[in-house]
Amino acid sequence: MPTSKVFDMQGKVIGEVTLSDAVFGVEPNIGAIHAAVKNHLANKRQGTQSTLTRAEVRGGGAKPYRQKGTGRARQGSTRVPHYTHGGVAFAPKPRDYRYSLNKKLKRIALKSALSLKAAKESIIVVDSIEMEEIKTKDFMSFLVAVGIEGKALIVTPERNENVVLSARNIPGIKTTFASLLSTYDIMDARTFVIDKAALPIIEEVYA
Repeated sequence: MPTSKVFDMQGKVIGEVTLSDAVFGVEPNIGAIHAAVKNHLANKRQGTQSTLTRAEVRGGGAKPYRQKGTGRARQGSTRVPHYTHGGVAFAPKPRDYRYSLNKKLKRIALKSALSLKAAKESIIVVDSIEMEEIKTKDFMSFLVAVGIEGKALIVTPERNENVVLSARNIPGIKTTFASLLSTYDIMDARTFVIDKAALPIIEEVYA
């Protein structure tokens, strides 16, 4: 069974915790992770791109020159795509990029992502992630103490306003809570930092 050291907020090792095989010890399914990440990015797209077709560009009603006798190729409008100020061929229009994945695949992807982090020893368990006040400097000191470098996902048992507001201005640091994990956020982070009290919630919800 995978294990992880338990740190306090000052970065001192105070114990060890055993992680659930059902969530942190499965055989990673790379295809499922890829599908979940691709789905997440597609669902974030605004889909508001829009350009004008030749029918929508203003002007071009008059034939630019006569049909025959000029030696040039025949033209019926100055708003065709190959003309300057013409419309766009196959112009992109607003559309919805969203699509859904089935629950079983999403669950497999999430457990695979967590298991990859456990296998790479990229999980840091903290005895209790608490902030007495909203203080970015103090939260940064905590991250340095437990050895966080680069992007990290901070997971608490439930929404902790002081933690969220203390961390939100630190580049690369995201916060979430145990019942709202995302495969994309897990894979995007270099380190998965979790409050010890959130572990049983994750193991209960996603096992």
